Amino acid sequence: MKPLNLIALLLFLAGATWALTRSEPIVREIQVAYFKAIAPTLKSGSALETKARELLTETKHSKELDAELSTIRGEIGRLRIIESRFKALERENSELRHALNFKKATSFDVVAAQIIRRHPTTWWQTMEINAGENRGIGIQLSVLSNDGLVGIIDRPFKQRSSVLLITDEKCQVSVRVEGSPEGGILSGQRGEFERNPTLRLQYLSKNASLKPGQRVFTSGRGGIFQPNILVGTIISVERGPLDSEALVKPAVDLSDLGTVFVVLSENH
Repeated sequence: MKPLNLIALLLFLAGATWALTRSEPIVREIQVAYFKAIAPTLKSGSALETKARELLTETKHSKELDAELSTIRGEIGRLRIIESRFKALERENSELRHALNFKKATSFDVVAAQIIRRHPTTWWQTMEINAGENRGIGIQLSVLSNDGLVGIIDRPFKQRSSVLLITDEKCQVSVRVEGSPEGGILSGQRGEFERNPTLRLQYLSKNASLKPGQRVFTSGRGGIFQPNILVGTIISVERGPLDSEALVKPAVDLSDLGTVFVVLSENH
């Protein structure tokens, strides 16, 4: 043992012996003085212990809250999935009701079909439906929705068909304007890629007197489209040196189609 440590130990033992050999009042005074000296240290230690316990409690509560929050988030996600499925079923039921009502109300023998494919690059030109030759569908049959003319069957296959939309410039429809002697050929326009692009009605008379909002119907000429099918409404008229042309808004929102109807024949 080092000399300094030995001296310190001897001094401690001498002090302890001296304190223990004193009278009881003196010993008590020494105890009181000792506890007064170490009281701040004891208080600090107690405060630190209290804060440590509080921190542990808060940490425990935080972990519990995190667990509850994680559970709630999972439940919210599950409810959102259920809501999404419910909305999809609700929309499907609505479309089926509309389809049933349309088949009852129309004078045509129609086949209901769902749209199964639309390509972004040909969004306003073509689409595919889940009905084909297996359900009696052939080429150049009219395709309708609840709101009016959609297009014409372009290529029928065994269990699906391609539909040429009225917004394609190759789909030409003989039409008449309601409340007017005017008639002409309606078709899509090249390069129209906006939401519900407009149609162009050509070969009107030079002084065609048409107003925005007038409805445009199929005339039945040419034998492809049945007569009196709503196609759209007049937006504006442009007069030329020999004839006039009009811009027409399609009656059908072609950007939001679910169920369509292929006309097999006209009921009599």
